[in-house]
Amino acid sequence: MADAPAAEPAEEDVIVDPWTVSGNINYDKLIEQFGSQPLTPALIEKFERVTGRTAHTWIRRGIFFSHRDLDAILDNHAAGKPMYLYTGRGPSSESLHLGHLIPFHFTKYLQDVFRCPLVIQMTDDEKFLWKDLQLDECHRLAAENAKDIIACGFDITRTFIFSDLDYIGSMYPNIVRIQKAVTYNQVRGIFGFDDSCNIGKHAFPAVQAAPSFPSSFPHIFGTRVDIPCLIPCAIDQDPYFRMTRDVAPRLGFLKPALLHSKFFPALQGATSKMSASDESSAIFCTDSQKQIRDKVNRYAYSGGRETVEEHREKGGDLATDISYQWLRFFLHDDAELARIGDEYSSGRMLSGEIKAELVKCLVPLVAQHQQARALVTDDVVKTFMTPRPLVGASAES
Repeated sequence: MADAPAAEPAEEDVIVDPWTVSGNINYDKLIEQFGSQPLTPALIEKFERVTGRTAHTWIRRGIFFSHRDLDAILDNHAAGKPMYLYTGRGPSSESLHLGHLIPFHFTKYLQDVFRCPLVIQMTDDEKFLWKDLQLDECHRLAAENAKDIIACGFDITRTFIFSDLDYIGSMYPNIVRIQKAVTYNQVRGIFGFDDSCNIGKHAFPAVQAAPSFPSSFPHIFGTRVDIPCLIPCAIDQDPYFRMTRDVAPRLGFLKPALLHSKFFPALQGATSKMSASDESSAIFCTDSQKQIRDKVNRYAYSGGRETVEEHREKGGDLATDISYQWLRFFLHDDAELARIGDEYSSGRMLSGEIKAELVKCLVPLVAQHQQARALVTDDVVKTFMTPRPLVGASAES
């Protein structure tokens, strides 16, 4: 069955596309509009049975909530056949924030589960086309951001990180195949481009699509086209891969499979998204303990009541309280999360106290990341970004 066309917003104030996320998002409606499938308890059970691993906290808590063809990936894995993972990063800031870490921490988990190769695309070309940045600055930021990505613990023998500006020659045959198979009107319809957009924006979706096909990496997979790809990403990136899945059969390639996550909210509220350009919206990987505490205390939207008396009576609103929402991402102890949720929703725990719980969770997380990043030398980055064979790949044609 063909994937659904690009979605129209469910309501006038809801926008979900690769560049803008706003409004009160109904994820069930988003699944229906995008034409993906919900990550059901039965599929989660199959994941655990086939892999022999417990499903990640983010799967069990519904943070990764939607998929395309995950069942086919599991069948492929059960048959002992090769596969690979693909994710990416658009380098537009010096440092990553915690929202940026979500797909990489999850991809690291998937790499450990499937013990397979991983390719990570640094779209420095995209950021040059969309942002007010110089080309050499985008290229430099790609290498800097790679250090944060490597600090997440990826297996160097199974991971290839590449800058589009450096590696595009190897992908170019597949890029032009994709470009020839997609019309101008299709790109406009999927991505909303208008006549004022530079032509690079119209051409770029093919660049993001190309890593979905193993022949874009001949040093890893040789000429094989029968190795499936699984892409973990936030659901706002899905338009790229609806296009990719549409053209894949016509080019003789497999459709990539996807795992979609919900959005990590900004400090200011659950209907917003973190932004690297807004310091107050995010906790950055470079923030000090004091900066983390100050940002949480000052900016984290509270689901508490206006007075202590009212809060004790009615309790806090877990659905809107950012401290609790962030704890759902980063506090992996289910029993402790349940305890905090019960204490806060009952009114026994105050807003300042749940913010303190979040700070207690985030400070060691960021400190551990900073320690790991400090060990990533330029030579380590160079090794990760050098085209080479990877463990777990079969390059036989």
